[in-house]
Amino acid sequence: MKFRDGMWLVAEGKRVEYAEEVYTITEKPNSISLLCPTRKIYSRGDVLNLSTLSLDIEAAFDGVLSVEATHWKGALNLGPHFDLYPDGKPEPSAKISKSDKETIISSGSISASVETNSHSFKINFNATDDSKHLTSLLDRSVGIAYTPATSTPMQLADMRQIQHYIFTQTTLSVGESVHGLGERFGPFNKVGQSVALWNADGGTSSDQAYKNVSFWLSSRGYGIFIDAPERVELEIGSERCCRVQTSVEGQRLKWYIIYGPTPKEVLYKYSILTGKPGKVPSWSFGLWLSTSFTTDYDEKTVNSFLEGMKERDIAVQTFHFDCFWLKAFQWCDFTFDPAMFPDPKGQITRMKESGLAHQTCVWINPYLAQGSPVFDMAVEKGYLLKRKNGDVFQWDLWITGMGIVDFTNPEACAWFVGCLNKLFDMGINAIKTDFGERIPSLDVQWHDKTVDPKKMHNYYAFIYNKVVYDALIARFGKDQAVLFARSATAGTQRFPLQWGGDCESTPEAMAESVRGGLSLGLCGYSFWSVDIGGFEGYPPPWIYKRWVAFGLLCSHSRLHGSNSYRVPWTVDNDDKSDQGCSKTLAKWTALKSRLMPYIYSQAIKSIRLGLPLSLRAMCLEFPEDRTCWTLDAQFMLGDSLLVAPIFEESGEAEFYLPKGKWTCFFTNKVVEGPGWFKEAHDFDTLPLYVRENTILVLGKEGEKRTVYDYADDVEVQLYQAADGATATIVDTEGSDVGSLSVLGNTLKVDAAGGRSIQEGSFRASSPGSKIDWVVKY
Repeated sequence: MKFRDGMWLVAEGKRVEYAEEVYTITEKPNSISLLCPTRKIYSRGDVLNLSTLSLDIEAAFDGVLSVEATHWKGALNLGPHFDLYPDGKPEPSAKISKSDKETIISSGSISASVETNSHSFKINFNATDDSKHLTSLLDRSVGIAYTPATSTPMQLADMRQIQHYIFTQTTLSVGESVHGLGERFGPFNKVGQSVALWNADGGTSSDQAYKNVSFWLSSRGYGIFIDAPERVELEIGSERCCRVQTSVEGQRLKWYIIYGPTPKEVLYKYSILTGKPGKVPSWSFGLWLSTSFTTDYDEKTVNSFLEGMKERDIAVQTFHFDCFWLKAFQWCDFTFDPAMFPDPKGQITRMKESGLAHQTCVWINPYLAQGSPVFDMAVEKGYLLKRKNGDVFQWDLWITGMGIVDFTNPEACAWFVGCLNKLFDMGINAIKTDFGERIPSLDVQWHDKTVDPKKMHNYYAFIYNKVVYDALIARFGKDQAVLFARSATAGTQRFPLQWGGDCESTPEAMAESVRGGLSLGLCGYSFWSVDIGGFEGYPPPWIYKRWVAFGLLCSHSRLHGSNSYRVPWTVDNDDKSDQGCSKTLAKWTALKSRLMPYIYSQAIKSIRLGLPLSLRAMCLEFPEDRTCWTLDAQFMLGDSLLVAPIFEESGEAEFYLPKGKWTCFFTNKVVEGPGWFKEAHDFDTLPLYVRENTILVLGKEGEKRTVYDYADDVEVQLYQAADGATATIVDTEGSDVGSLSVLGNTLKVDAAGGRSIQEGSFRASSPGSKIDWVVKY
């Protein structure tokens, strides 16, 4: 929201007041509190009839400070509140020092210095060792605003028709870029944009987002986490070109500034605040096949899909039943449509026993249709969100007469989990938690009277996904839960995984999806997927095949569409050539199977560090390369593999390689960066480059399984690996098996404590090199 009309005028219909000076500074344990009047105080009379803001700066933990601006402290601070420090809060390391010119509060590696000269307002955030300036709060950077504009303080006696906002403006340095803020499909660098953090079902071709996360990462080595579940509006160099303005409606605004100095360290510290990504089982990385959305399907259709995939040598790990496993007008009452699926438990059992698919997933949403036989029961028991007059909240958008499950009601949660358990009894292993964005914030009353409906709009995604995730853990055990979630907010990375929502079957939409995955990854989400081929429309064969290559190098890979199937033979009339859809899909699925020892090891590392596995923005690996902060059409898969999807029908690709030697995975050609490169590819390759000093563990040639022993009969490829290069080996549960390290011309294998590795398990080679590598156990 903009409060000014250019540099000199206040925006029409608004009144704005700014903190003009720091009048007093009060020391507290681990914090300082600033009293900031909205005019400069020259005499005693100046302290009357004016607003003041309190600014509290607190040492959270090493490298992290919190900043909270408050106008009227007596205002209620209703929930919900973000669930911070889920794994425990580190001890703060505060140090406060004073001089004639400034007061400094330090929290380990980050400090805030408050200028104490008379009648000034200036707060600098720096590295404690003075090696780097991060950002500042300068004159007229903290304030409040009223709309409609008031002309006398007497009007504030009745605030019912007046909106009150509080805002801060942190400085943007020359060349600084801003990234993240959830899964955003527009420009990767958010400078110049107005961004509203308000979950919406808007597809991938708008400025709306399914997953709004109140965290952004700066190219200057710091990040800002805004501790506000409600609607947050940001003007990122768009109201003032040199500032990031953050505003909320209310009386208080709190954010944390997190210093790295590297972006990886920023994300690690952010994960301490909001939680580390959850761990997913190794089987979830295999290919997922869906019925698609509005297509016709029954048991016979499903079997034909899976048998066709087997005939074409395409391994399907998980089969997904989308919405119409349920009867029309009854979503979501958790009952298979008996006309289409008369024996769902038997069908699922037969599917698994045949080996056509090993796991199954079903679609759900947190809504209940009026046409469902259980709707009256849910109304009677109070399981659904209500309007303030006591009516159940209903509308006809999406599902006729639908109500919304009230997850603030423990009994509603218990009922919902009971429904899920019946699905688990049938053999369902994973849940696609769709929707959860269009949650009303006006004229509604939640079961929990202590929550603010405006905060519940975004936060609903957290509690909805948590309920389902916890139910999966209760049934299948720790680290065995898998969601396919569309809505999210800060902290929802704890309940993986997320996918990118409704994209069109176009190259532009594929690029949108890449930007969305990159942005979400920079908010600490390790696992992400996309609808391969695009969701909306009928992908032409070339789009489908290029999307297959991209999708199989995401952390998770699912074929899914809207009104058309995504099995390959329906896309190109069953072209059986080497460049046809079926063989292209078979090749990329097999490649991902071979990569699983590397992928799952990197997944475990990503969880520990709070990093994206894929899509990982280039700037995380190469923060000193300014070009990498601009790259929005390529990504890293873990630490060592660079992926550049192809968006042209011709197969032409242009991509950037940072400094160092890079080896083409397919040809072993070595290229040296930094620089831009152009290549042309058939459908079974794309620019996939291996970083120098990499030990890459692969499954054996011809491996088609997702889950196998990642430390037995595997291949090790070394890419310009120098002394000290290492790789960690994990098993299918993600536990350390051992490590590989280079010593001279020897590849040393060390087993983890209590483990044993069979001699001959590793076959080492050095692509593009004449060095003979010796494996030593």
